[in-house]
Amino acid sequence: MIFYISIFNPWLLGSLGLLLIWLLVFLLRPPVRKEMLHVSLWTMLLGFTEPFFVPEYWSPPSLFDLAAKTGFDLESFIFSFAIGGLAAVLYEAFFPVRHRAFLRYKKVRMQLHRLALVSPFLIFLILFLGTLLNPIYVVLISLFAGSLFAMLCRPDLLKKMLLGGVLFLGLYFLFFVVFTLFFPAFVEAVWNLPALSGILLLGIPLEELLFAFSVGLLWSSIYEHAHFYRVVRVKKVR
Repeated sequence: MIFYISIFNPWLLGSLGLLLIWLLVFLLRPPVRKEMLHVSLWTMLLGFTEPFFVPEYWSPPSLFDLAAKTGFDLESFIFSFAIGGLAAVLYEAFFPVRHRAFLRYKKVRMQLHRLALVSPFLIFLILFLGTLLNPIYVVLISLFAGSLFAMLCRPDLLKKMLLGGVLFLGLYFLFFVVFTLFFPAFVEAVWNLPALSGILLLGIPLEELLFAFSVGLLWSSIYEHAHFYRVVRVKKVR
């Protein structure tokens, strides 16, 4: 652990690596820039939740040793910013779409819409305060439940959500594989594996992959949900 803190910080480098991927997508796909930036800025606020996970889920070495001292760290805000925008727009990056506003929105569907938006946060608070589950499992249950509500509310986004989940999972998995090649001892040194499933896939905790899929699943619909947009595929001109 001293090695990681004194020479360089893998948590910071990993977060900056994801931010670099974010920047590449932002530069190469101009149509998604507005959505990407908006979602990233809001998702960055989730960095304030880091104390929920330290040390129950992991204990990352951080700049100025903030995580160990306070539970907060600057890297969490960079990480949250990067994954939020990427998870939101990967579908559009591969399958170009246009956003169209709904002209009509039924009252019942509006109520489902509001429930879908707040459900992950409500479920998280209930489970975090009322159970002894590790925080990562509370997050996973909340994200998957929120995704289910989103699908029920917006079945037109089902395909986008599923593909968004798979695409972000694939990106996160490949990134993590490369990361572990550079820092092979990092996972065992930092993650609280005895409190988790202990299942590692190519050195990656199963919980991390489930987190990536659930974030991609829900976040790929968050922009459309928040703005009452539907998506229309753009036909390529030959």
